[in-house]
Formats: sequence, C-alpha cells, structure tokens
Amino acid sequence: MPPVLVINAGSSSIKAAVFGADLTPLLALSVLRIGADACLTVQGQSSPIVATTHAEALAALLVALAAKGHGTDRLSAAGHRVVHGGPDLVAPCRVTPATLAAIEACNPLAPLHNPHNLAAIRALATVAPGLPQTTSFDTAFHATNPPVATRFALPDEPATHGLRRYGFHGISYASLCDALPRQTGAPLPRRLLAYHLGNGVSACAIVKGRSVATTMGFSPLDGLTMGTRTGTLDPQAVLTLAERIGLEQTRILLNHRSGLAGLSGGTSDMQALLARDDDAARFAVGHFIYWAVRHGGGLIAAMGGVDAVAFTGGIGEHAGAVRDGIMAGLAFAKAPAHVVPAAEERQIARDALMLLGR
Repeated sequence: MPPVLVINAGSSSIKAAVFGADLTPLLALSVLRIGADACLTVQGQSSPIVATTHAEALAALLVALAAKGHGTDRLSAAGHRVVHGGPDLVAPCRVTPATLAAIEACNPLAPLHNPHNLAAIRALATVAPGLPQTTSFDTAFHATNPPVATRFALPDEPATHGLRRYGFHGISYASLCDALPRQTGAPLPRRLLAYHLGNGVSACAIVKGRSVATTMGFSPLDGLTMGTRTGTLDPQAVLTLAERIGLEQTRILLNHRSGLAGLSGGTSDMQALLARDDDAARFAVGHFIYWAVRHGGGLIAAMGGVDAVAFTGGIGEHAGAVRDGIMAGLAFAKAPAHVVPAAEERQIARDALMLLGR
C-alpha cells in the first residue's frame, strides 16, 4: 500500500512526515518562517527558500517529497492536524465540503490555528485533487468528558453560547494510549494520569482509554503553567488587565509573555532554566511543578484514584528533574510513572489509514 503524508500547518510553518502502511516513519521535512527568511528542511538538511504564503510553502514541500520518491501520485492519503473541531467534529474524518465548512465555522475558536490548517488542506486539494485527505482534531479526544466537566457556570444566553471547555493535545493523548501498552507489554492502566509537557502544557484524566477531564479549557490558555502562556488565571485579573492595557495587549501578554518566560525574566525553555542557578529560574521551575501537581491531584479525584502516570512532550520526555518533582508531589498516589515519546504524526497517519479502511 502506498505511504501516507501527514501535514501539521502552524501560523508560520508547515511540518510534514511520510509513513509507510505499517506506520514506519519514512521521511520528515518542514518549512519554517513562512513569510520571511523561509527555510526548507529535509531529513535534517536545511536550505533557504522563497515562501511568502502557506501555498508556496506547501508547493516547496511537494517538490521535495517528489524528489525523494513520494510524489502525490504515489501517496494513499494526506492526514492533517486540525486544532479545533468544536462540539461536532469529535472523531477523525475524511475531508469533504461539509468537513471544510465545519472546520471554518470553528475559526473563531482557534483563530491562530484553524485558518492555517484549512489553508494547507485547500492548497493540497488544488495541486492533488484526487488525493484523499483526512483530518484529526486536537479537541476530539476530550469529547467523552461529561457535561459537568465541560460546562462553565454561566447562564444559557446568546452571549454565552459556545463558551465551554473543549480541551486540547487530544492527538497526543490518543497516541499515548496507543503506545503505552506496546511499550510496557501490559494493558493500558484503567485510571491513567497523562501529562503533555512542552511549550504548551496540559494534563488529562483517562479512564479505560477515554478522557474524563483535562486542564485546558475553552482555549489552550487554561490549566498548567506553560512556556509563554499563563495557565489558570482569575477572570477578574483578565478584565483588570484589559482595562489597563487594552484587549490586544492583554492577548499578547497572556499568550506570549507569561508562563515560564514571564516568571523567569524571558526564558521559556525548560532545559535552559534547569541549567541556570538563580532565584528567578528556580522559582519558575518550582511554579511549573507545583501547578502540575496541584492540577494532577484534581484529575486523580475526577477518576476516583490513579493506577499510573505517563509523561510525553519535550519536557515530559527529557526533563527528568521536572518529572521527579511532579512524582514527588504525587507520592501520596503511589502510582508508577512512564515516559512515552510523543508521536502525534504517527497517530494522524494511523487515523488516515483507519478512515481508508486499512
């Protein structure tokens, strides 16, 4: 069976990977800094290119794919990461006009992500109209959360419609649930506390492979301390900031100047913070661990206990001191810890093959 192409389009980048029918990774490539000083990287080898739009970046990727023997006529499908599926797109699906319209309807919920995801889908459809395309949604894994976990304590009025907890990093958690049993040789723990620790950070309570609670909410701003995002913040603090510096500056502050960067004086990279020997760096790391433990305790309560803890993501996989700090805080739970390498692209390829009936 021909291989599957996976595309992850961000605000200024497109990352792509090719997987065989047995989900073996065959090729990794990307275009970074779309719009200015764009750079094409294929299997670790980088070169400057002209790519002022996502369409131009995708065209460059397709040329590079063809040069490596993976032209669109030799692919079985292309699977896309889409950040927000809203309340209706709660499982991977084939791309159709109805799918595109539903994703576009979610643009206001993820204005920094969904439009770019759509741009890549449409650009690929233009150059390879016969290639089946599929979508996997970061929100979909959490569709199994009960209403008591997803509804805000707001009245049912026109102004509040659509305001609810969705949760994110779902592709990562789905991948973790698939990988952990293969890694341990044992069934997935019945009550699993999972942490996705990277620049974006969340935790998830998983019972029998299904999400029952998670820390990110209406947007990826909620929950644990992150690289540049605040995590949980009193809504009145947001209103006060908006009064003081305006809505746009508040948005920038909460998304890009807070979290580890805001606490440490500008450093959002965990490895750099762990290498520093100053009070601000130590406090930032301690804050990260404290809120991971505090939210984790709440998720354990939502499951009625915990049988195992799993870490994934860049920090989760590579910052042993952070894992140790979190597990020390959760020592009361007496649960074993696992480290599971992130494999979101593989999960998207898996979804695509499933949708093709393979």
